[in-house]
Amino acid sequence: MVERSQKFRRNENLELLLAELNELLSPVEKSIIEKYDTPKLPLIFIVGCARSGSTVLMQWLASMGEFAYPTNILSRFYAAPYIGARIQQMLADPKYRHRDEFSDFGSPIDYNSELGKTSGVLEPNEFHYFWWRFFKYDQIQILDNDELMQVDARSFRSELAAIESVFEKPLAMKAMIVNWNLPFIYQTLPNAIFLYTKRDFIYNAQSLLEARDKFYGNRNQWYSFKPPEFPLLQSLSPCEQVAGQVFFTNRAIEQGLSEIALNNKIEIVYEEFCENPKAVYDQIVEKMNNFGCKLPENYNGPNSFLSTNRARLTRDELDQIRSAYENFRRGK
Repeated sequence: MVERSQKFRRNENLELLLAELNELLSPVEKSIIEKYDTPKLPLIFIVGCARSGSTVLMQWLASMGEFAYPTNILSRFYAAPYIGARIQQMLADPKYRHRDEFSDFGSPIDYNSELGKTSGVLEPNEFHYFWWRFFKYDQIQILDNDELMQVDARSFRSELAAIESVFEKPLAMKAMIVNWNLPFIYQTLPNAIFLYTKRDFIYNAQSLLEARDKFYGNRNQWYSFKPPEFPLLQSLSPCEQVAGQVFFTNRAIEQGLSEIALNNKIEIVYEEFCENPKAVYDQIVEKMNNFGCKLPENYNGPNSFLSTNRARLTRDELDQIRSAYENFRRGK
């Protein structure tokens, strides 16, 4: 196994404790979710290539106060999310607060993150351990039809419905782990709305290359999810690999979304979102309203975000990315 840099290594003591807690709570959770079927409200799933702006989009949604979402504390209860949601509610919801014992749980979203990881108990979490319980991916993040038949879709829906029941809000969450199986998610949850984040490929690829440096301490190790084309990309240079990662990931998402109704998807260009987030909010309001879920029409979020699109690689590295991306686009 490739060693992560010190900052991003897992805490093995925490991993063992969480495994024990979730094993203990799981039987209770199963008895609870039996009474839940499927979410009543539309769900928001953020999809897109890694480093495409998905984290700031998720933080933005969380800051609105209109959505429930997996938090850092809820992520600890990946096999018992209903119980985790109730614990979070007890600690963070003013309705259950006794004096000011947990006043620090009310901290606002601060829009800080590092490689998609946030700091703060109520900051958004990618909820990967929850997803992995249902989607048994190997090295490549795609399941074939036979493997999808083995997914416990009933429990998947029920657990999302149970979380929704606690917060009484539509659920929003990152879903990039299922980028390559979006039609299945749509079939399982027909009221899901997919927010597809797409970023200028040069800066998306640059950010992936920089993430390798941060996460592993070198650029030779793959960062984030692997598309089915990974075996073809393995022998290429790091610049060519990240160009292929962006191209093949986005192509797969767009192919998947082509099988999904127009009412269930929004394409969000990172640069345009940074310039005018209100325009994206208006689209979300319209889509949610089409499913009978009314959000406030008055936008109360930031007027803009600072785009991080700045060339930080050498001219030669940027040229390699452009050339490789064009070759992939042409099918070479």
